[in-house]
Amino acid sequence: MMSAYNFNFAKLGNIVQGTIVSLAKEVVQSYHNNLDILAIVGACYTVRKGLNLLRGCCSLIKHQVFPVLFSNTNTILKYGEWAVVTGGSDGIGKAYAEELASHGVNIILIGRSIQKLQNVSEAITATYGVKTRIIIADFNKGPEVFPSIKEALVDVDVGILVNNAGVFYDYPACLIEVPEEKSLEIINVNIVAAVMMVYTVLPGMLQRKRGAIINVSSITSWKPIPLMTVYAASKAFMDSFTRAVHYEYSSQGIFIQCLSPGFVVTKMTGFAGILRKKSLFVALAREYARGAVRTIGVSLRTTGYWSHSIKMFIAHRMPEYFWIFIWIYLNKKWRAEYLSREKHN
Repeated sequence: MMSAYNFNFAKLGNIVQGTIVSLAKEVVQSYHNNLDILAIVGACYTVRKGLNLLRGCCSLIKHQVFPVLFSNTNTILKYGEWAVVTGGSDGIGKAYAEELASHGVNIILIGRSIQKLQNVSEAITATYGVKTRIIIADFNKGPEVFPSIKEALVDVDVGILVNNAGVFYDYPACLIEVPEEKSLEIINVNIVAAVMMVYTVLPGMLQRKRGAIINVSSITSWKPIPLMTVYAASKAFMDSFTRAVHYEYSSQGIFIQCLSPGFVVTKMTGFAGILRKKSLFVALAREYARGAVRTIGVSLRTTGYWSHSIKMFIAHRMPEYFWIFIWIYLNKKWRAEYLSREKHN
């Protein structure tokens, strides 16, 4: 009885030992197979990241180097004799109008202040020898202002439309801290006006089979921006709207560009001291406009300025949570700075 027990136990032991050895071999083999799989996955990931980096570098070259090499006066004049610039009495709009005029394009300025528009118009004519006109319009009034604009542009060879007019907060703030009237003004000026101006000039461009529409968005359109909620959303609308219109009409000879500047020294960015002077990532309006105009006919979606393109390259590869963290920090800092300055004035 004892020998039978020993015999069965030994047999069972051999079976268990064989099973363990067999499992060990399978585990080792599986480990090596998984290493091969992981190596392939790692190689694919590395190649993908490398291609993304290469694509980003090529995009930077296309948007910033090619315009310098290939953009010229003939490229800009081919769209037509006149350019319409909204918000043309200050900041980027004024500088953009001056840069277009330097290429021989006649300028129509649209804005609210007749005195400012007249001053800019006269200065452009005196400096560049081109024709200028002004149209007084308060885009905050909504659609009611556009019939008179359409009438003023009848029979005008509008080759370029620059939808630059924009409204920002007095300083960064959370949504309900911003007066309702201000949010409605942002929507009327940043969105409604841009759409209606496209309705105004695009039919003529299609008839002539040429034209360029420049819709000014912002770096704030790239991802959500707390404390700039409605403004950033309005610029995201401009980005999406522009790209969709491009797909609809580019085949008919119309160049449609989304221009997304970073920080430029203007009255709009006066709430923060660091944004009131030139730096690596903060451009002067004149130098920004020079770079932006060069991208007409070359880049469909661009920041318009070399250092802003570097910032875009970094931002697009940044996790959203880190982007949000940075913007909350900056906007709270700038908000406190503005309120402190106003308190002591």
